[in-house]
Amino acid sequence: MENNIFELQYAMDTFYFLVCGALVMWMAAGFAMLESGLVRSKNTTEILTKNVALFAVASTMYMVCGYQFMYGGGYFLSGIETVGNLDVEAALAASAENGFDGDSVYSGASDFFFQVVFVATAMSIVSGAVAERMKLWAFLVFAVVMTGVIYPLEGGWTWGGNSVFGLYELSYSDYAGSGIVHLAGAAAALAGVIVLGARRGKYSADGKPKAIPGANLPLATLGTFILWMGWFGFNGGSTLKLGGIAVANEVAYVFLNTNAAAAGGLIAALIVARIMFGKADLTMALNGALAGLVAITAEPADPTALMATLIGAAGGVLVVFSIITLDKLKIDDPVGAISVHGVVGIWGIFAVLISDGDATFGGQLVGMLTIFVWVFVASLITWIIIKAIMGIRVSEEEEIEGVDMSECGMEAYPEFTQTK
Repeated sequence: MENNIFELQYAMDTFYFLVCGALVMWMAAGFAMLESGLVRSKNTTEILTKNVALFAVASTMYMVCGYQFMYGGGYFLSGIETVGNLDVEAALAASAENGFDGDSVYSGASDFFFQVVFVATAMSIVSGAVAERMKLWAFLVFAVVMTGVIYPLEGGWTWGGNSVFGLYELSYSDYAGSGIVHLAGAAAALAGVIVLGARRGKYSADGKPKAIPGANLPLATLGTFILWMGWFGFNGGSTLKLGGIAVANEVAYVFLNTNAAAAGGLIAALIVARIMFGKADLTMALNGALAGLVAITAEPADPTALMATLIGAAGGVLVVFSIITLDKLKIDDPVGAISVHGVVGIWGIFAVLISDGDATFGGQLVGMLTIFVWVFVASLITWIIIKAIMGIRVSEEEEIEGVDMSECGMEAYPEFTQTK
């Protein structure tokens, strides 16, 4: 009887893991649509190529070495069938002897799949921030390092439970990755933007920022809705299992709070934009929804729905001011990724303290600083090396004409520019 329960639990948890992983993979489409909508039409093909290619690079590098660095699993290299980190036959034998205690049980392959789509998410954050002026192949070289080494190491210190270079262990709480995934992606993006510089024409002679509108706001809106939907897998799958009444209720609360935070973030950003600009700014509203999602990601299970809404709303307010501030600092981020995932990611890390009595301010602070400093410094060094070896920025002429033709040899909307 115990074995039957164990096998049913195994099947349920594995299937749930896979479905949630597929939802997170769908977020790759969301990033692609969001970013292609917020860049100019002459750069659309290149940004789409980056998003498709980075997912393939992340999947390959995490299989080759990233999963090993993060969890010491080496699943695909060893070929061992696992339940979490346990051998299946051994786990079945233990269940038959001692009974099943209800812990999460799932296929090692499903664990890898769920983790690898998180890696791709972190890398997708980088692509939008460096859009419209970076060489495609320089970006992909960085993706190899980011997804194979930089992200897996900090993931190992947090979710993997490893010590930080053998120096200290973290006491850090981050349910689904406000810091581990989103702050990490933003830190890598910030380093890239600093080395890369602003787009030509972004700032006037006196240093004032100029608005560069995106080409397709319907696509950007669609991308936001796709990300919103995929986030239910992002946060919901982080329960790591489904079976049991208590866990099922937790999953329901995670879904409820994830949606509530997104709604709160969008409404707050829209109101702030109306107050500051006198108009209902769609791009701020879209980033507000994403900010709400990032803010709740570190702890979506414990807050009430109202508290989740307020946490998301705070993220929505914060993202508007952050985008404006970074513009004034001449940190040119075409899609607002550094603000959404970095600044609001930090807020999400500390928002854990509101509802999680086991989390401490010191533990969250040390965890946040460890993630940011490691990813930023490692990324900065990587960007500088890539710049020295192959260059990272396209020529002035290529940037003016758009990188679609120079990098990809085709336009996204050729019928709009062809001479009849």
